[in-house]
Amino acid sequence: MDEIINGIQQIGIGVLDVKKVFNWYRKHLSFNILLFEDEAVAALMTKYTDGNAEKREAYLSLNMTGGGGLEIWQFKDRVPQPPSKGVQFGDLGIYAMKIRCKNLTDMHSYLKGITISHLSEITRSYDSYFYFTDPFGNRVQMVEDHYVFCKESSRNGGVLGAVIGVSNIEASIKFYSTMLGYTMIAYDNVETLEKYSKKEKYRRVIISQEQKSVGGFGDLLGPTQLELIQVLDRTPVKIFENRLWGDLGYIHLCFDVSGMGSIREKAKHQNYAFTVDSANSFDMGDAAGHFSYMEDPDGTLIELVETHKVPILKSVGLFLNLKKRNPHKTLPKWLVKSLRLHRVKKDK
Repeated sequence: MDEIINGIQQIGIGVLDVKKVFNWYRKHLSFNILLFEDEAVAALMTKYTDGNAEKREAYLSLNMTGGGGLEIWQFKDRVPQPPSKGVQFGDLGIYAMKIRCKNLTDMHSYLKGITISHLSEITRSYDSYFYFTDPFGNRVQMVEDHYVFCKESSRNGGVLGAVIGVSNIEASIKFYSTMLGYTMIAYDNVETLEKYSKKEKYRRVIISQEQKSVGGFGDLLGPTQLELIQVLDRTPVKIFENRLWGDLGYIHLCFDVSGMGSIREKAKHQNYAFTVDSANSFDMGDAAGHFSYMEDPDGTLIELVETHKVPILKSVGLFLNLKKRNPHKTLPKWLVKSLRLHRVKKDK
């Protein structure tokens, strides 16, 4: 089977309190579809957890307007550590997640009204966006984007992509184009950031995938974009230097895929071999599938998930089995909309 990249399934966020983070994003950004909640031991991730199989709790939440979800991830037997120094724009790794937003002005006013921290002004150039910091220290970029899978009352949609600090943009473009299909360069320019009365130059490149047919949940996940940042006036540091996967911040970017075997062989041939591979299937209780990890040229973790089973109505044992479906066809819209049965309307 040829490999298919269906879209960004979720972005992983290491947190101190999974319920508190879920409740904030449910209330303020409408990530209110709790697809699963699970406690388990991350036995396959010891390469990134200092050799220890760490117990963790994870929630996967979605916004049905359209876009990727949030995998909110918490150690159970270890206090997750913050960066030793504040993360700077352009440091190596995932600096911010990008969330699609129908009306930036309305969203900006809402966030200002709840006194969110580090709320930037709206930038309108090639693209329109603004940044803020959530109450847990994570940078978020709201991007004007009008893709809608399902009409909701939400001011925003789900995850559109990520802002990723890189050391060599050309090497990163090669990785993301070869392995994930980001062959379209939508924007490429050297810009200047005013910082502490100094000007810092950086190269900003926005890449996207060609609009091709996708399978499974591709219609829900929608189009995506990645923003690569290379600082030109200083040497960036790794955001997760001397820390573990699962510590505080953005721990990975996850893609929903089909044809994991083909992707594995391609990754090996291109010298991007998988660093973690569940080989056959994982079981997270409510969901199951095949997951793998690979690293971009700077070590940023990219997760790939081939979904096999998704809960529709767990209370009566109703699950969607994807293993025998045609991977080139998207699921019927009415069926994907049934995920709204997982909507959470009050704090956990």
